[in-house]
Amino acid sequence: MNATDFDENALRIELKPPVATITIDRPDNENRFDPSLLQRFGKMVEELRNSSEIHAVVITGAGDDWFSAGLMNPAIRAAMTKDEVIAYVVDGNRIFDELEALPQITIAAINGKIVAGASELALACDIRIAGDHSSLMLPEAKWGGFPGAGAPHRLPMAVGHSHALELIATGKEIDAAEMLRIGFVNHLHPQGKVHAAADALARTIAANGPLATRGAKRIARARQEPGFRAAREMSDTLRHALEWSHDVDEGIAAAKEGRPAKFTGR
Repeated sequence: MNATDFDENALRIELKPPVATITIDRPDNENRFDPSLLQRFGKMVEELRNSSEIHAVVITGAGDDWFSAGLMNPAIRAAMTKDEVIAYVVDGNRIFDELEALPQITIAAINGKIVAGASELALACDIRIAGDHSSLMLPEAKWGGFPGAGAPHRLPMAVGHSHALELIATGKEIDAAEMLRIGFVNHLHPQGKVHAAADALARTIAANGPLATRGAKRIARARQEPGFRAAREMSDTLRHALEWSHDVDEGIAAAKEGRPAKFTGR
């Protein structure tokens, strides 16, 4: 059983109608999810779906260092079977889809570093803001894979095709100013002020007519749906094939051993 099963504070939800705030609080593990924590997050999303009192949702990490390090890293992957990795990624896809489908307006308050699957969590939110000390990285290509929980189809909608592919294909880290420039986030705030800024934004939104804000969100999502569904299905299909490739095994082994990977395209 995972340690987070015993720590209710590792992921908590605070309901202060008309705003709900979900906080990832694992300072000893870079606010990273694990399978049990992801399932708890999914249950929170499910409970919010039918709430008539909550009109805006904030998702953030505790502290000022990490929003989240995502779902996995090479060391975690290496301890899982390929079937377990696929199941975890599929769960992430499903739960982030459910987050995106919430009727409420959702805000990712990026209070520090955001890496790998955490970027996909943020992309499933409607609005993203960040601290001016934050940074973003999608390192999966360095490990022989691609982001499997939404980035290949959501990131281009947020920042455009070329910026998205550059971030995914290079695995480079960008700072907060670049996150703002390319449109990954709407606003930057001083370190230590991100949570307050997100709460103020959420309360401004939630004070308006819920029929108006929820209706606008439905229209915006309907406009994206035709192309999104096809891309989403392709992501799952390619992910299964990728997981059993030589390149993924080599990428994970190289990361564990601290050496450059020797990819062969097989």
